[in-house]
Amino acid sequence: MPEIHQIPLNDIDEYALPRDRDALDQTDLSDLTLSIAAHGLRMPIEVFPATGPKPYGLISGFRRLSAHRELTLDTIPAFIRQPADIPSALAAMIEENEIRADITPWERAKIVLTAIDHGHFDTIDAALPRLYPTYDRFRQTRLRAVAEVVAHFGESTLTDPRALSQRQLTRLATNLRAGMGDTMLVALQESSDKSPATQWSLLAAICEDAEAEAKASRLQYKEGRPRHHVRVQNDLTVRRERTKDGWTLRFTGRTACGPLMEDIMDYVEDTFGHRQR
Repeated sequence: MPEIHQIPLNDIDEYALPRDRDALDQTDLSDLTLSIAAHGLRMPIEVFPATGPKPYGLISGFRRLSAHRELTLDTIPAFIRQPADIPSALAAMIEENEIRADITPWERAKIVLTAIDHGHFDTIDAALPRLYPTYDRFRQTRLRAVAEVVAHFGESTLTDPRALSQRQLTRLATNLRAGMGDTMLVALQESSDKSPATQWSLLAAICEDAEAEAKASRLQYKEGRPRHHVRVQNDLTVRRERTKDGWTLRFTGRTACGPLMEDIMDYVEDTFGHRQR
């Protein structure tokens, strides 16, 4: 068995590697802290010799290290690993968390993009087999699709992207590839309701619209159509949305006011019917 070392907490940089877990569950952390206080640490953390300001970087054991910091302990039991390079250390961290933590599809994809941003890989296709070597082709394909969604929406657009299921994220990826990305962003940015449920309902409606259009190849449009949203002017955006009973046109922006709606209704009546005067 590898030797267990007592490493000073101040010598460990828990952010020497990008982390695939974005946040700690405070209830779980409190339970772990109480357990360590009562019984000690059962499983040592894993560190590697680092070249940064601290001599060791954390591979696995983020929660355990956080609990030790909460208890203001001086040292923590640790295995010292010697990964071949940073990508190997990242792969070891991911492997540990795949076993021990409930990592979401969004977080799995985010660590791939973070590793690319840090210069460890050039592309998603180069990163996937190194970071997730046990994934078969199907799982890597799904993860690549989620990475495209994470790259498109970023960290600030969706209120709780980690709550999205693999199925939801795969559906978003499919419709991003169909050219619906800008429409999705417009819908989210111009909605005042930022709750996760409302955000998903907006995205699902856009997906449904695009999916229905893909199936209805018999419909004939002018070149460059259908348009799913149009910015009429800087403070007025129109977005079409399919509903169960028909269609809705959503007008958003400062000039989307009652008098404008009346003008639009007049135009529709004049063009397609007979206005009631």
